[in-house]
Order: sequence, then structure tokens, then C-alpha cells
Amino acid sequence: MISALKKTCHLVLLLSLPTLVLAQTDNFGVLDTVYADVAKIDDNNWTVTVSYVNDQKVVGLSIPLKLDAGDIAVVADSAVYLGGRTEMFTYKGFRPDTAVQSVTMGLIANLGPTDYSLLPGRGRIVTVFVSSLDGQPIEHLDVDTTTTHPQNSLMVVADRFQGGDNPDTIPMQNRRILQIRPAWVVRYSQ
Repeated sequence: MISALKKTCHLVLLLSLPTLVLAQTDNFGVLDTVYADVAKIDDNNWTVTVSYVNDQKVVGLSIPLKLDAGDIAVVADSAVYLGGRTEMFTYKGFRPDTAVQSVTMGLIANLGPTDYSLLPGRGRIVTVFVSSLDGQPIEHLDVDTTTTHPQNSLMVVADRFQGGDNPDTIPMQNRRILQIRPAWVVRYSQ
């Protein structure tokens, strides 16, 4: 009996290992949170408003979303950053994938000599518009975070370390420290 219980505990621990590896982490204070607010516009169109709460400067975000409307094929057909916290980011990538019903957004604050970053705070990052591919009504839209090819998962990159002889260079041993795996919350409007 004890041996079977011991084996079961080992199996549960082994199966939960991948989850522990991708666990939420934040080396800069309290755990950051990404919110996805899902709302219906009409029978064929929905919105997903992505908001973010952070307590440190951020220079990059990876936000892959999995979309599921049951048997109805959907597409994330556009995104609006205007008026959001990342409106001034240099790069705002948006890649929908109808084959796997997902969209990947990658945002980079600087690709040049600027010194822009997302300051600590809270608010909207982007609003994604989702529509039915074949005109069938979308009864319910499920949204979750996912991992898209090649290895885009929900992640935030904190601003580089300041000071030292080379303030723009991140020592190899500190690169993983800058990665933040925020909490993920989905909310549906009534």
C-alpha cells in the first residue's frame, strides 16, 4: 500500500515538472499580471482587450493567444494599439494563424538609439478584433495563452540593468533574470 502511494506521488511530481518549469516568475517585486477581457460586439465579431499590470520598466512583451469558438473557425483579424500603453513601442508584431486558431503579438520598445520603455503601471496594451471566418455566428469565444512556433510563450522582458562600465550590455548570467512570466487572467463581459 505504501509503495503504491509512493509511486503515485512520484508520478504526480514527474507529470507536474513541465508546469513548474513554466511557472510564473518575477525577479523585480510583485508578480505582474496580464488580463484578457473578452467581449462580444455582434454575432460574428468579438474583442479581446489585453491589459497589463507591472511594477518595473519593461522593454518587450510576447503575448500568444489561443482562440476557440467550438466548431466555428475564427481569425484575429486586426489589433489596435492606439491609446494603449505600448502605442509608442518601435515594433508591434501581429501574426494571426487560422490553422491553429491563434494570434501571436510581439512588442519591442526600442530598435535603435531611443531609450523608451513601458513604465510601471496598469492599463490596456492592445485590443484584438476576432471574427468568424465563414460568417457563422460565434456563440462563445474562449481565449487562453499558449505557445506558438517557434517558442513564443507569454513573457515580458524587464529593462536592462543600469550602471557599470557597459550599461547597454547584459551579462550572460543576468539574461534570464530579465524574463518575467506574468500571471494570466481571462475575464468575460456580461
